[in-house]
Amino acid sequence: MSTSATPQAPAAPAPAQKEQTPFRRFARQFVESKLAVLGLATLVLILLIAIFAPWLAPQNPYDLATLDVLDARMAPGEQSGMGMTFVMGSDEQGRDMLSAVMYGLRISVGVGVASTVIALLLGATLGLLAGFLGGRTEAIIMRVADLQLSFPPILLALILLAFLRPGIGNIVIALVAVQWAYYARTTRSAALVERRKEYIEAATCLGLPPRRIMFRHLLPNCLPPLIVIAALQVASAITLEATLSFLGLGVPVTEPSLGMLIANGQQYMLSGKYWISFFPGIALVVTIVAMNLVADQLRDVLNPRLQTQ
Repeated sequence: MSTSATPQAPAAPAPAQKEQTPFRRFARQFVESKLAVLGLATLVLILLIAIFAPWLAPQNPYDLATLDVLDARMAPGEQSGMGMTFVMGSDEQGRDMLSAVMYGLRISVGVGVASTVIALLLGATLGLLAGFLGGRTEAIIMRVADLQLSFPPILLALILLAFLRPGIGNIVIALVAVQWAYYARTTRSAALVERRKEYIEAATCLGLPPRRIMFRHLLPNCLPPLIVIAALQVASAITLEATLSFLGLGVPVTEPSLGMLIANGQQYMLSGKYWISFFPGIALVVTIVAMNLVADQLRDVLNPRLQTQ
């Protein structure tokens, strides 16, 4: 006796996976590193402290009306005659070190970010001109960049500041002069590769103006390495600014940065007043380490060849 086969229900279609946007994919890859997430969270906290320092700081450390010489060089945790507790101690002028560090972060981070952004814009523009136009334009720009890179950054900054007076604007100019060549060489190298691709040739055949081709089509494909370099250069700029301020060639004493705060406490280290230099130094180290952690992960995410398997 024959038996009829039981008809099988058609298999349910597999649920379609939602395609991830580039931002979601970038965020997923970035958070794979716990150190990078910790560094990013630390950076966000530092930026918030720097931005809102006038409202968060217990004292305006550069308002002479709020300072008292009798409160000079008080140890961390001691109280002033007015009942104010110096959580991180006070310096030789009676300034609250916690407030001074907050304001110092404001200046140091501001100088580092401003100089990096300006150097990125300048270097990327010159690198695009060199890579896209070629010829004499490329030769001139690259020779100037090679000349700049032949000098150690600290030496070039010292030479420039020897002719300029100490000040926030002048130190930003010096840091831009130190950094721009890195972006120019990187952009020029990426532009040389992208210039030979079909989409650039098609845009050229369509008669688009060179400015539009460079900034609308070429620049976006050169951005990934520039972002990584910028993240590293912010840390480098903050370190260099702190070094110059420590030497007395950076920001003026009326607007001291972390480097100036460290220099202020140098003469008191041997007498046991460590906190005047110690806490600004810790703030500087934490900022630099956090930026480097973020930059390292950005390098891995934006360059698939460097991703760990």
